[in-house]
Amino acid sequence: MKQAFLTLISVLFCITAVAGDFIHPLEFRGTEKEKKEVIAYIKEHTKDTYSAVGMDDPITLRMMEKEELKSFKELTEVKDRMLLNAVIVQYSAVGMDTYSVILMMYREQKKASEDSLEW
Repeated sequence: MKQAFLTLISVLFCITAVAGDFIHPLEFRGTEKEKKEVIAYIKEHTKDTYSAVGMDDPITLRMMEKEELKSFKELTEVKDRMLLNAVIVQYSAVGMDTYSVILMMYREQKKASEDSLEW
């Protein structure tokens, strides 16, 4: 599963699909209107991204939409806004602006920022 996910990330690295306006997780307040906007954004962005690589079958799209929503929800709870913003800018610049990639890289960056070199 991890190998497949890494392969998928490599494929997504080459994609610069843009769908709608990115919704910043820490700006999300949870209103019904915002929930609908997040769902619409995720559905559109996921379809555009996976259509570009010929993987726009219903099962793949639903699976990835669910993963994106789960990742978005987790991102609404992060504490380090400056780090999250840096990750969003960095990965959006190379077309890897999915919530799942942003969450994964936020976690890795957070872990690395708390680590130090020791003998």
